[in-house]
Amino acid sequence: MEELDRRTLLRRAGLVAGAGALAGLAGCEPDRAPQRVAAAPGGWAGVRARFELDPSKRHFAAFVLASHPRPVAEAVEQHRRGLQADADGYLEDHGQRLDRQARSAAAEYLADGPGPGGRGPDPGQLAFTRSTTEGLGLLYGGLRLRPGQEVVTTAHDFYATAEALRLRAERTGAQVRRISLYDDPAAVSSDRLVAAVRRGLGPRTRVLALTWVHSGTGVKLPLAEIGAAVAEQNRVRDPDDRVLICVDAVHALGVEPGAVPALGCDFLVAGCHKWLFGPRGTGLVWGRRGAWDAVTGTVPSFDGRAIGAWIGGRDPAGPHWALFEPGGFHAYEHRWALAEAFRFHLELGKEQVAERTRTLAGRLKDGLAAVPGIRLVTPRDPALSAGIVCLEVEGMSPGEAVAALRRQGVLASVTPYARPYLRLGPSIVTSEEDVDAAVGAIRGLA
Repeated sequence: MEELDRRTLLRRAGLVAGAGALAGLAGCEPDRAPQRVAAAPGGWAGVRARFELDPSKRHFAAFVLASHPRPVAEAVEQHRRGLQADADGYLEDHGQRLDRQARSAAAEYLADGPGPGGRGPDPGQLAFTRSTTEGLGLLYGGLRLRPGQEVVTTAHDFYATAEALRLRAERTGAQVRRISLYDDPAAVSSDRLVAAVRRGLGPRTRVLALTWVHSGTGVKLPLAEIGAAVAEQNRVRDPDDRVLICVDAVHALGVEPGAVPALGCDFLVAGCHKWLFGPRGTGLVWGRRGAWDAVTGTVPSFDGRAIGAWIGGRDPAGPHWALFEPGGFHAYEHRWALAEAFRFHLELGKEQVAERTRTLAGRLKDGLAAVPGIRLVTPRDPALSAGIVCLEVEGMSPGEAVAALRRQGVLASVTPYARPYLRLGPSIVTSEEDVDAAVGAIRGLA
């Protein structure tokens, strides 16, 4: 009876003891393999039709908190109905399978396709969280730092990074140093950004905390080039002193098409409810396998190996990524629907989604650049920007501009920084007509 109770506990956590439910996922395929296509039937208008957005509005703030496309919304509803009818039974019967599918879909998306021989990529490098903020807090709170080692961050990172590092420093006395990568975001260049990072690193730097796409300016860092520059310095450092690159990628996930392992970073953190249009309250932390040894968990994991060790009176053992992932019972209907969010993008094609976003952002920037009284903040070069477009309207505060645009049906946002800007985000739910209408509305403000 005692052994049965143990098995039941582990099973209902969605896990198994010993080897762990996630150890053999490399070859696990989801029930429905995604097919890469340029766009849904009907082109990009057909893609837009798969969202239940208010048709009377131009949606340039969808990246703040996204609407779900129909496949994601239907998956959420399916799981919700199952949990409502018999929560314990639905979790018992389907939890492990649905969790595997979500992990496999996420791993395939991050790795940019199936692995060698058609086998799925190994999902053992990622942990699910509930948001970017939670992922950053857990990562920066759990990184192992020796006395004298420091964290270098930048003046352009969002509150979540700054506060996670401040709290870490307050608790442990960790040293955090902040550097600036640019003064004028519109005038940045790849070479100058990489050079600024090089200058900012010191002999005691253990962690480099970056944001891939700056939500306050729209600047996109040349992450692969920065990774290569840091790798040069790491070649002459001892393994325990090498610089770990940690990246907030929330405004790149769902926009930038490259494979994450090729970026040169050690950890990548993102929420899935912005540009990915995934379920609200979901996120992930991806880590390079060799880097996971440098981080400890904060919230108790529900991994079967950890629970099994506790039952056996031992300290938890297992991969650090598995012990890092926060346990507890989750909003499972949203977590499991992540599979559909990643499949949705894989079906559209990551490159096609990226090109569509770049094209619309370029059209918006070109239109705004021709309007007197408008100052573009975001670089025009698509290599140094993604979907976010920031600007200033002469004689009008960003908040006033957002309110005026909303009255005309154009939904925008204000960057939540000390120096705020008006911010728009063209995406797969906007059209050329939407972009031209937004430019016309902003022209009327200037």
